[in-house]
Amino acid sequence: ILGYFNYYGIITSENNDKAFNLFINASEKNHTLAQNFVGLCYDHGYGTIKNEKLAFEYYEKAANNGNIGAVYNLGISYKNGIGVEKDYNKAFELLKQSAEEGHIMGLMMLGYCYDLGIGTKIDKQKAFKLYQKSADSGNMVAQNNLAVFFEKGNGITKDIDKAIYWYEKSAKQGYELAKNNLNKLQNY
Repeated sequence: ILGYFNYYGIITSENNDKAFNLFINASEKNHTLAQNFVGLCYDHGYGTIKNEKLAFEYYEKAANNGNIGAVYNLGISYKNGIGVEKDYNKAFELLKQSAEEGHIMGLMMLGYCYDLGIGTKIDKQKAFKLYQKSADSGNMVAQNNLAVFFEKGNGITKDIDKAIYWYEKSAKQGYELAKNNLNKLQNY
């Protein structure tokens, strides 16, 4: 637990080096959340030198041990080629698994896959439903994506008022793309 406190700066100042070392120790004891955090540290260079291959290995280890956040991170790794060759089909399956387990970012990214046809055929209706579910849970990226659907009428009835509503919700959370989209919509 000290690793999380140091990682997020809870009750202590943020210390990524210390957090990384604590996560490594816990991960060696098969603590799946720590394994996922070791992957994040390697992925982003927090407390250690960035190493995408090791990030992928730790995500895979944690995912194989049942950590749903790691399943999501593994899906993103396959989608973006982080530490592994891009494989959109594997990415889709892993993101689908994380979404089915209720991972909010997994829901949003599964919607994104259906929206753009990543590892699956394009299905705007499924994308819309997944964005809606993730947006309702407070995900600012999904809120922006949902607003785009309402603004453009992507597979749904165009509704500018709903587009503004969702852009505003996302923008209030600090999502810059939503702020820009809202500004463009209101000024054109």
